[in-house]
Amino acid sequence: MSDDIILVSCPTCGAEVKWEPQSKFRPFCSKRCQLIDLGEWAEEGKFIPSDGQITDSDDWSEDKY
Repeated sequence: MSDDIILVSCPTCGAEVKWEPQSKFRPFCSKRCQLIDLGEWAEEGKFIPSDGQITDSDDWSEDKY
């Protein structure tokens, strides 16, 4: 295994974060930055674009076929 240290930027504030098991909030630098990001997703400030094929009015079912 390589001894190289991998550094990533926190998606929220841009701080450098070591990518290692001891960095328990990775890729975030802290719980605060992790919660800010979660809040942005919850408020739909962030989203995964779609092709618009599915709408809220489509019938959804959890039945297995």
